[in-house]
Amino acid sequence: MKIAIIGAGAIGGYVGVKLALAGEDVTFIVRGANLEAIRKNGMKLVMHDGTEHLARDVKATNDYAAAGVQDMVILAMKAHQLEAVVDELPKLIGPQTVIVTMQNGIPFWYFHQHGGALAGSVVKSVDPTGRITAGIPASQVIGCVVYPASELVAPGVVVHIEGDRFPVGELDGSTSERVQRVSDCFVKAGFKAPVLDNIRSEMWLKLWGNLTFNPISSLAHATLVDICQYPLTRELAAAMMTEAQEVANKLGITFRVSIDKRIGGAEKVGKHKTSMLQDIEAGRAPEIDALVGSVVELGRLTNTPTPHIDTVYALVKLLGKTMEEEKGRVQMSPVA
Repeated sequence: MKIAIIGAGAIGGYVGVKLALAGEDVTFIVRGANLEAIRKNGMKLVMHDGTEHLARDVKATNDYAAAGVQDMVILAMKAHQLEAVVDELPKLIGPQTVIVTMQNGIPFWYFHQHGGALAGSVVKSVDPTGRITAGIPASQVIGCVVYPASELVAPGVVVHIEGDRFPVGELDGSTSERVQRVSDCFVKAGFKAPVLDNIRSEMWLKLWGNLTFNPISSLAHATLVDICQYPLTRELAAAMMTEAQEVANKLGITFRVSIDKRIGGAEKVGKHKTSMLQDIEAGRAPEIDALVGSVVELGRLTNTPTPHIDTVYALVKLLGKTMEEEKGRVQMSPVA
């Protein structure tokens, strides 16, 4: 299968190496140091057990037209980076191309084929101008929930921390030939990729942790296990999850696990820095609105109070604003 992966970061790099080694025709759409490294050395993946995999035969380019029309396009960048590439995407997309979205949080297509009073609504937190919704055909989208944790440690080098699950699903809940094809492709590469009949429900389950642990970790400079084992932050996480659950319930979503079990799952991951904390420390724009602001917005749309989420959102948004204005990063450093 001809597959273009936009972004060769922590998740895009991990997925791309595994797909390439499974025999797929993989092209990374990248730029800068990553582009140079992949062209020169291929893409390297170091698994959690220390084993190393090198995909030498992958292609890398920053020219969408040169890559051409693909069978599958994987959007592996963060949600706030989608608008920057939306005008180039048509060069990769034909009438049969499937578009697999791997963004965390509430996706731009959330209300496409949703049904009910909010059907067709645009989630302004993740698509403030409407350009993403207008530019990416939701009819060709396959939703995907990303569970693995990994890290881009150097240009062209990804370290896998844990996890191998990428559940996928059609936006209308059907089991189509194309979603089965995506699932089969991922399974062949060594991933667990079940086809779900309610991909939104699975997204909420993942988001349940992201909207709490990501901003709390960024503000407190703490790992998952630290947040879960410190009583005050564990209590805050539970309060935020309770509010999010009430929002989700009003949108027809039910959670298959309890809040305590979800927090316990995060605790088991251990001394892992969330992606948002990694961004804060590296001076990159943190992924705030898709993970937190979107839930605040959906709370307003469903008339659901979200006071704890609102407070954390305000604080982490100010942190992001300050970083942007000062062109700085925030790191914990040992006292000399």
